Amino acid sequence: MPLKLHLQPDHYDDKKIILPPAPIHTPLSICLIKRGMRIAIILILIFFSYNHKLNGQTKNIRGRVISEYMETLPMVRIQSIDTVLIGDTDINGQFAITIPQKIDKLLLSWIGMEWITIQLSPDCNNLEIIMMYDAYYDFMSSKKIDRLRKKRFEKLPELHQLAFNKGLFKTDKACFKQDFVPLKPRLDEIHDRIKKTQPIQ
Repeated sequence: MPLKLHLQPDHYDDKKIILPPAPIHTPLSICLIKRGMRIAIILILIFFSYNHKLNGQTKNIRGRVISEYMETLPMVRIQSIDTVLIGDTDINGQFAITIPQKIDKLLLSWIGMEWITIQLSPDCNNLEIIMMYDAYYDFMSSKKIDRLRKKRFEKLPELHQLAFNKGLFKTDKACFKQDFVPLKPRLDEIHDRIKKTQPIQ
């Protein structure tokens, strides 16, 4: 409803309408306004730069984990090198994780599989990984066990290509580095400990 103004006849002048005075900006008030605007702009810039910095300190990685027999592996634990859990794979062996830029190594573990450590490259955001079964080797020397394990390890690039051909992987080769880790030093250490605990005949 429009507002009606009731003016007294003795104060009404149809030829002259008196408006309220405009605010007067003194040099001091103008200076304070400009200063407030500058502070607001600085705060906005700090906010956006902080968000950009946070985004620049992390990276998103996707991937898939399968066995050497082309089986998808669910619930594979993906950890930092100091065994801090980062994520795990779903029922299809797929995963999506966000890690700090400073992390350049990941540790993967699963029941019945050999633990592996992979070295990340800066431009690799899609990890497609093949894990080897933790096989049992009876009545063999530690040297022979490593020889058999290394033979399986050296077939991983060929298996990666096979997984790509089958549609399990999106790339035909891995974009990370994985070194063969011999078991001989650890097996020899275990053997020495057992030998020391045996009673002298």
